[in-house]
Amino acid sequence: MRKLIAAAMVAGAAAIAAPALAADLPYYPPVIDIPDVDYGYEGSFYLRGSVAGNWLWARDYTPGCPTTCVGTGTELDFTEAGFGYSFGAGVGYETGTGFRADVTLDHLRNKGLTDDTYELELRSTILLANAYYDFPISGGGAAGGFGAYVGAGIGGAYNQTSITGGVPTPDGESWAPTAAVMAGVTYDMGSIVADLGYRGLYMPEITNAQRGPSTSYYINDPLIHEVRGSLRYRFN
Repeated sequence: MRKLIAAAMVAGAAAIAAPALAADLPYYPPVIDIPDVDYGYEGSFYLRGSVAGNWLWARDYTPGCPTTCVGTGTELDFTEAGFGYSFGAGVGYETGTGFRADVTLDHLRNKGLTDDTYELELRSTILLANAYYDFPISGGGAAGGFGAYVGAGIGGAYNQTSITGGVPTPDGESWAPTAAVMAGVTYDMGSIVADLGYRGLYMPEITNAQRGPSTSYYINDPLIHEVRGSLRYRFN
């Protein structure tokens, strides 16, 4: 009988002490798996290639003297624009924050700018340093989607010119500073980005650099408009 009473007392004490001991033990929540999040590219170098169609217009041209003659009554007007194409390549870097920059080298051809007597054929090699800002329209990050961009560039052009019609005029070549503005839309496929956009190229002057009074010409404020398609390949 005494053994039975002792066993009952031990069992009762254990029942009373168990909740108190459990309260003193730390609580460990269950482990939850959190999926990785794709935050996009943190920075990437890229190569690019472009092709474009273009048209050329200029304010007027000055025969026989440089642009310092503008305002003297010697400027002659154009009547039709010139049309042509360009292609080129470049290398650049995007930061992953919307900003990117590249250096591009393009070969451009254009023909047909005329005053109804003389007609210009232009061949240009254009080197530009460019900066852009990209922003998403749909999707975004490394997952792809549509986007848009604006940009600007500065550099120089090596121009080779040929004139047909009227009095025979010698071919020529010259350098010209060049500025560019760009805007367009993109589709991001991850490692490849396609874009379709506009590029405007401005040069203060195109000339054959022949300083004779009857053999030189200076095309004032030429502006080349391009519709341009490009592909960029990222190195990650």
